[in-house]
Amino acid sequence: MFRRLIDPALFYTVLLAACSVILPLSCGFMDLRPVSLDVYPSEPDTVLKDSRTPLVFRFDTEMDRNGAEALVNVAFNGGRVEGDLSWEGNTLYYRPVEGWSPGRPYGLNLSGTADTLDGRELRIARYIPFFAVSREALPMLVRFSPDDGGVVGLSAEEGCTVELFFSEPMDRASVERTFTVDGLDNFSFIWAEEDRLLSVRFSGTLKPWTAYHWTISDKALDKRGAPLAKAVSAQFITGKDTLLPKPVDVYPMLFSNGKWLPTGGVLETDLGSAQGIGVEFNKEMDEESMLRSLRFEPALSGRGEFLSPVSFVFIPDKDPEPETVYTLVISADTKDRYGLKIGADYERPFTADLPYLEFLSIAADGGNTLQGNAIGAVLQVPVEEAQDGMIGLDIGFSHLFTEEAMLDAAFRIVLEVFFPGTLNPVSLRSARWSDGGLRLEWEGLEAGKPGEVHYYKLSVPGGRTGITDGKGSYLKEDVTIYLEGVNK
Repeated sequence: MFRRLIDPALFYTVLLAACSVILPLSCGFMDLRPVSLDVYPSEPDTVLKDSRTPLVFRFDTEMDRNGAEALVNVAFNGGRVEGDLSWEGNTLYYRPVEGWSPGRPYGLNLSGTADTLDGRELRIARYIPFFAVSREALPMLVRFSPDDGGVVGLSAEEGCTVELFFSEPMDRASVERTFTVDGLDNFSFIWAEEDRLLSVRFSGTLKPWTAYHWTISDKALDKRGAPLAKAVSAQFITGKDTLLPKPVDVYPMLFSNGKWLPTGGVLETDLGSAQGIGVEFNKEMDEESMLRSLRFEPALSGRGEFLSPVSFVFIPDKDPEPETVYTLVISADTKDRYGLKIGADYERPFTADLPYLEFLSIAADGGNTLQGNAIGAVLQVPVEEAQDGMIGLDIGFSHLFTEEAMLDAAFRIVLEVFFPGTLNPVSLRSARWSDGGLRLEWEGLEAGKPGEVHYYKLSVPGGRTGITDGKGSYLKEDVTIYLEGVNK
């Protein structure tokens, strides 16, 4: 048997012909040719010729232009570069809106996928760093005098000077245009050392003991046109030394006839109910800083009111707690109107002149008396059964009450059945105040019987929500006394 060798080239030719003739609809070809893209700059750290030189992207075929443009991103350390895109045939040009800055490092990032019009696809991920005009470092502000927060030479009336020293010769116009001082616009410039040293002269416009804040922006250019590497800000203070702000007095204040007035007392011991705390400084202060400067330990909420350029009053939302030591703290960051800070926290401990209200005694008509330290004990009260089971109680307190507080307290002291629960409820017949305290009369009580003791519970509410003398004092805690009804 003989086998005839078949030429492989002939075999594939016949096979392709068969596909094209017999199966024209089922046999197809995918275009796998790569898409070519030439980029300028193509090498890392290329230096573009000038500030308007475009970036160039040459495709070897027609592209979906929106997709191709989306591949391009140009940035520098300060953010993204805004650019204009244009086409000439299959070539895309990218031109920076503001031009390239000499010496500034840029990065071209090509990333993503774009389609050609003939159905192919370009995938790319490429990063190319580059420069324009020059690779030399950007100019920098090497040093300045006085240092940040330093004091300028003489008094404000005689003038003062701030000196700026740059690493490169600078473009005078751009530097002078971008140098600013808050609140000032009258100063002169003197250049020296081949335009590396700038002296800024202030004369006749400064206030003594004042902080001035200056800035030179990164729009300042050197003689090549390269921008300052970064903006610089600092402040200087006029005068031979600084008069730092400080609190000079803190004292209680009383609101009278529509204004806040000092009480004449001292903060440590004399702060009373519904009073404010006045704070006075040695110089004019920044209003917002002054009003935000105050805090208390433990916390005491309230609001501040500006009284004058050197003083304000803090008005508590509620009276301080009785017998509690507070510390008033004025923050070290509190500033005067020119920005100088007091430098250290100012602290004043104090205790409000608001003692607790005390329950001194309770006495029953024809019966016994209990002192305040016997709270929770049992008091025998003779019951007038012939007078609807009436009893009379005299309660003594440590403070005199205001009229409004008297009325409130009389109806918040409660007497109720305690044991046995089957006793009839009692009701308040009368209440009246005198210098000796509060007299209350109830009816409906029942005296105990042999083998059956009758108890009633007297409750006097304490705490901030309890009874008060109307002048800021209240019972430290609830008072409970048990009454035993006995035959008179």
